[in-house]
Amino acid sequence: MFIIQSYSTAILFCVITMLCWGSWANTQKLASKTWRFELFYWDYVIGILLFSIISALTLGSFGTEGRSFIADLKQADSSNIGSALLGGVIFNAANILFSAAIAIAGMSVAFPVAIGLALVLGVIVNYSAAAKGDPVLLFLGVAFVAVAIIFNAIAYKNKNIAEKKVSAKGILLSLVAGVLMSFFYRFIAASMDLDNFVSPAAGKMTPYTAVFIFSVGIFLSNFIFNTILIRKPFEGTPTSYKAYFNGSFSTHLTGVLGGLIWGLGNSLNLIAAGKAGPAISYGLGQGATLIAALWGVFVWKEFKNSSKSVNNLIIAMFLFFIVGLAFLIYSGV
Repeated sequence: MFIIQSYSTAILFCVITMLCWGSWANTQKLASKTWRFELFYWDYVIGILLFSIISALTLGSFGTEGRSFIADLKQADSSNIGSALLGGVIFNAANILFSAAIAIAGMSVAFPVAIGLALVLGVIVNYSAAAKGDPVLLFLGVAFVAVAIIFNAIAYKNKNIAEKKVSAKGILLSLVAGVLMSFFYRFIAASMDLDNFVSPAAGKMTPYTAVFIFSVGIFLSNFIFNTILIRKPFEGTPTSYKAYFNGSFSTHLTGVLGGLIWGLGNSLNLIAAGKAGPAISYGLGQGATLIAALWGVFVWKEFKNSSKSVNNLIIAMFLFFIVGLAFLIYSGV
């Protein structure tokens, strides 16, 4: 299987993760013009599972180092399989709430609040389980990100008060999603031997196998979570599986593409965790907030015609995010 050998390559993979995790939601924005997000979400989940299978049967099976995907899956013990499955269930619960928040409040709000909060809490959770990196620099970076989140929340509040529309539901969904999102990564990481991907401890899984099991957890739990949401949506009238199967091929493909993009980022992030450590790897990946805010502000114009004070807050948010991410990178050098 393919394994990285240096910290710099691990950081590069985390940056790609950041781009993927911060960009997949554009497919939801594109599909939302004619397609309910609850229906989009099924295609997105299928895309995640599809990428995990492709990755496991290619990068996870070729090469001379480590166990191949099938061999690794056969030797994995039930506790580690259960841990990765649970990570998928937790992620799905968080992400479906997060997708609802995007539909209600927009990318430039949902990402900083939900994923920014997940970054702060997730780094703490993952560092407590595997202390890798300079804690002073690591948590200084987290502090800068926390301030960036506050700036964004204030900007969103001021903009919507001026327009007489404050979506308390969008903010609440983002907060709940962020708390849940901070825990999923720990369960995947626990199912792997982070100190030795070449010859993992017996019963532990390689990143490729763990990602596949994690994706199965997302897929299976979606039959429960998304079925409930289809029948009782947060906004709008209920839809149905009949409406899903009536969707066009191109519409379905848009959602699958979103899942493939997110899945690529997830696989690269877990591969990087061996060299960078789960706290740094997860924290940098969740810097996706910065990428999504750029999309939301400059492409989707979610802060169009805002006041000067709101624009200044957005600029401050970007600056604090950049400085915070820099501290996260240097904490592992």
